[in-house]
Amino acid sequence: MSPHDIFLISPQLSMAGLGLLVILADLVFSRKGILTWVALIGLALPLAFTLAQLDQLTGGILGSGDQNLVAETGILHGSLAVDRFGLFFNLLVVVSLGLVFLASADYVKSLPRLRGEFFGLMLLSASGMMLLASATELIAIYVALELTTLPLVAIAAFMPNSRSSEAGMKFLIIGAISSALTLYGMALLYGFSGSTTLDGIALALGGPLRDDVPFGSYAVLVGIAVLTVGIAFKLSAIPSQMWVPDVYEGAPIPMVAFLSVASKAVAFALLLRFLYSGFLLFDADWGMLLAVLAAISMTVGNLVAIAQSNIRRLLGYSTIAHAGYILVGVAAVTQGSGISDGNGSFTTLGPSSVLFYLVAYVAANLTAFFAILAIHSRIGSDLIEEYGGVFRRFPFLAVTLALALVALIGVPPTGIFVGKIYLFLAAVKSELAWLALIGAVNSVISAYYYVRIIRVMFLSPESESVAASALGTAPVDAESSRSAASWPTLTALAVTAICTVLLGVLFGPVVEVAESAVTALPGIIAP
Repeated sequence: MSPHDIFLISPQLSMAGLGLLVILADLVFSRKGILTWVALIGLALPLAFTLAQLDQLTGGILGSGDQNLVAETGILHGSLAVDRFGLFFNLLVVVSLGLVFLASADYVKSLPRLRGEFFGLMLLSASGMMLLASATELIAIYVALELTTLPLVAIAAFMPNSRSSEAGMKFLIIGAISSALTLYGMALLYGFSGSTTLDGIALALGGPLRDDVPFGSYAVLVGIAVLTVGIAFKLSAIPSQMWVPDVYEGAPIPMVAFLSVASKAVAFALLLRFLYSGFLLFDADWGMLLAVLAAISMTVGNLVAIAQSNIRRLLGYSTIAHAGYILVGVAAVTQGSGISDGNGSFTTLGPSSVLFYLVAYVAANLTAFFAILAIHSRIGSDLIEEYGGVFRRFPFLAVTLALALVALIGVPPTGIFVGKIYLFLAAVKSELAWLALIGAVNSVISAYYYVRIIRVMFLSPESESVAASALGTAPVDAESSRSAASWPTLTALAVTAICTVLLGVLFGPVVEVAESAVTALPGIIAP
């Protein structure tokens, strides 16, 4: 391995190395509270390497052109593309993980014997996510997918209760099925193209194909079908969404917060890279397939969320719906004549709307989970009916949670409102106005269950759990502490809440960064 290869994977290596360092520190230090700060401060290293790579690119993340830091020789040849697109998601993962670590400073006190493992596994999963955002070769993609998923499976089963064990088991089983389908789809694409790189697959799919078979080949047809199901697992989208509500309810809250935003973001990065790299020259109508998945995901997620009484399960179905919203943008950029528009280039509206929406969703969803984390530590319950009177006892937590829920609806002036405008505009311009209409209707439907939580917090009588928390007699489970939220948790919550509003007001710079990031993908032209 050359020094250039090491530099290319330095953010991922430093993230994984930090995970191992935290585990070793857990064995050395008797004061386990120091592990939070070792993990948090250590994130400066992968962040610094990511910024150094950005500096090496032409003009940094806002630069023009398509210069990539690609390994021409060595063991990484053809398997990794360090470009503005991948680095955009690297930054998103690092920042999200840093905020989650900050917010979980109180929570990890409920894990006295597992703090090192908790932080170490989270860091190892993050290294897999960062690798996934830049991988351009099937084997590297599969390894990154497994490195992303397996540490989170272990964390999901951390808590000493049946719900956590069930969450870990369902996550493992459905993840294994998804992994097998993904690998099978990759094997079929390799068998057809004779290449494991996305560029090689693109060249093979750009050749002559049969006209009487969908997607030009039975192997490609089956490969793409099972690969779509496998990737949908990471997207939390139909038809691989069965694990979501149970994992969201039973797994540790900080892990769920990180899973809900970072894992979803890099899954969409993988999907976009597949579409624009592996299927760049493939003339097939992808738009309708993805549009149908988007419509079903939105509708099922929102309708089932209405019936939920547990706020974490509700947000689980909510994330399925938001996966559908984001798929609207992906469907928009692939509608019409397929990936290629005949000239081999595309505008940035569709993919950049996806990137902006992901940033806005990260801010809003982290705000919601951080508020839930702090409230749960006081009242020891996730039942929505037990949130009665939260505003009177914990006004800051209630206001920030209400802000997050309003943002998830898509109400101005929040980032998701702007994101939905961009997504639906891209759909309309791609002759998918019916999909934009379904998205708008689903946004209205979602308002019902989001506003229900706000109504309970602000208008319902004080619940027994909230009243008991004031007396210090609230029920305590493995995730509760009955202690007031400390300054690290409140700081993380304040940062995400402010970002949620700022993204709806000062969205121009983020849109500019998103447009610059997507121009690093093959065939994308600057607006």
